[in-house]
Amino acid sequence: MTPRPAPQAIEVRPIDGSNFRAALDLEVTHEQTAWVATTARYLALCGYGGLWHALGLYAGEEMVGFAMWALDDTDGSHWIGGLLIDRRQQRRGYGRAAVEALIAWLRRERDAGEIALSYHPANEVARHVYASLGFTETGEREGDEVVARLR
Repeated sequence: MTPRPAPQAIEVRPIDGSNFRAALDLEVTHEQTAWVATTARYLALCGYGGLWHALGLYAGEEMVGFAMWALDDTDGSHWIGGLLIDRRQQRRGYGRAAVEALIAWLRRERDAGEIALSYHPANEVARHVYASLGFTETGEREGDEVVARLR
């Protein structure tokens, strides 16, 4: 088996009028649709929900993924949500690189301390990536998802 090349660094950029169409074009695999909504749904949450903020995940000048962030006013934690890597860009290490870039971005741009996220308990790939980066399941639930926090 040929080893995968290391992924390019991921850059986090806000979604705005210049790049929202690229976000709309991102898709996950058919199997992942059980755990991940469309970027159109996420962008609507960001535009009208009053809580979430949309971010593009870039490798060079190409948007390879999407995520959202929010601040929980009750405990001051910053949340990562709606994280996805386009199906055409998967299996290149971008998922892990994206989470690392999001953590760094939240700490640098938002002065984040604790970072939280949630995922479906059957999503073993997400569970493994998050745990390997230091996220710990807390026993909390967000709907049908497990909450993990990076303190």
